Amino acid sequence: MQACMHTHTVISFWKCCNHPLHQQLDHIITIVTKLDYGNATLAGLPAYQYRRLQSVLNASARLIYRRRRFDHVSSLLRELHWLTSAERVAYKLAVTVYRCLHGLAPSYFTHSVRRVAELDRCRLRSSSSDDVIIPTTRLVTVGDRAFAVAGSRLWNSLPPDVTSAQTLPVFCNRLKTHLFTNCFPS
Repeated sequence: MQACMHTHTVISFWKCCNHPLHQQLDHIITIVTKLDYGNATLAGLPAYQYRRLQSVLNASARLIYRRRRFDHVSSLLRELHWLTSAERVAYKLAVTVYRCLHGLAPSYFTHSVRRVAELDRCRLRSSSSDDVIIPTTRLVTVGDRAFAVAGSRLWNSLPPDVTSAQTLPVFCNRLKTHLFTNCFPS
């Protein structure tokens, strides 16, 4: 909600004054950072909630390019190389799972994500892959949105060339490319 109010404040202020471009971009960066802060907790939201977040991103893109309210925004998002709100949440969640699997996350996160290969039961074909165990849940509404479940499902849905990255910057690059091509097919 703060990001939406901040966007409207910037738009109304921008119409009144003629500021240098760097100051306007500072305001927009503030808006986008407020959207990205803690958005991994938004995994599994209903589509109407993602649309509310997306409207703030769309307003920010229109603000950068000085477009009117009803102008089409997909091309602007593609030019800015911005992911949609649902893909931003998926990006943050996947990066957190990567950090858990490679020992870069806090221990309370690391214990909630385990690879299939770590099971002691029997050797499966899936034990050679990078898949992680998806815990079972009782409540679809809350349990499926938990980090261990949502993160594991997302991780298992990623292609092997993304999950097999050896370093975090390479993983982030491949992940954003993958999500961006899903978002805006050529």
